[in-house]
Amino acid sequence: MSEKIGFIGLGIMGRGMTHNLLKAGFDVTVWNRTISRAVEFSNAGAYVAATPAELAARCDIIFICVSDTPDVEAVVSGPDGILDGISAGKLVVDHSTISPKATREMATRVHGRGAAWLDAPVSGGSEGAAKGTLSIMIGGEAEHIDRARPYLEAMGKNIVHVGGQGAGQMVKLVNQILVVVNMLAVSEAMLFAEAGGLDLASTVKAVEKGAAGSWMLSMRGPQVMVRDWRPGFMIDLQQKDLRLALEAAEELGIPLIATSMVSHLYRTLQKQGLGKEGNHALIKALEHLAGIEVGKAA
Repeated sequence: MSEKIGFIGLGIMGRGMTHNLLKAGFDVTVWNRTISRAVEFSNAGAYVAATPAELAARCDIIFICVSDTPDVEAVVSGPDGILDGISAGKLVVDHSTISPKATREMATRVHGRGAAWLDAPVSGGSEGAAKGTLSIMIGGEAEHIDRARPYLEAMGKNIVHVGGQGAGQMVKLVNQILVVVNMLAVSEAMLFAEAGGLDLASTVKAVEKGAAGSWMLSMRGPQVMVRDWRPGFMIDLQQKDLRLALEAAEELGIPLIATSMVSHLYRTLQKQGLGKEGNHALIKALEHLAGIEVGKAA
């Protein structure tokens, strides 16, 4: 028999993930800070909890997908938080991208109640969340991953145990370094192609299946071509993840030169009020320097 599932956070990623749990036929309870976002899930058969504490009391496995470390802290340890409703034998699975250090601290608090914790950040954008094809990188104990696997498989296709507590968050930061540096390369290449008078669609088609190919090129390149800045992942959230990566790099004493550069470029776009646009709008920072635009409006 399936366990009762709770999902906290119905934003750009959590929305698709929760719908996939419901489509799979699981018993789902939801909570969201902005209660109006819960209406569509209630209509789809979910129970709407009044607080994270109520959700934790009702459910066997509690999934979290919110924006930043303070948001997870509030959901877990704040007034009417998960810790006020959780009990021994339950499992918390955090899909948020947050500080690895804070993850380990919160896991310790949850363990103190006799419950378990998995840090399981995701990658794949809103498209992957909607289609149930996310990559999920998990830190924690294997037995707890096995328990959560039927529900994880409703949301993702690449589910990998990467190590102990906090390792999932560290691997997600590796992912984000690769994402943004790759998008910088895509941006420079597309700017170069535009300046050289090349047909952008043909250029991408010619290179995307070879050594230069990447998810960012194939998925975000076409959006750039038609100047579609709708977010699979917003600049503001990407910048938050880069802050976490740069903080961790400082603690480790290693250079992240290109990552730091991208963070500064995103900061210029945030100053222009573009923080809600997709992270592929990074190209706009280079366009400003070059004095040309890539692609044409849709």
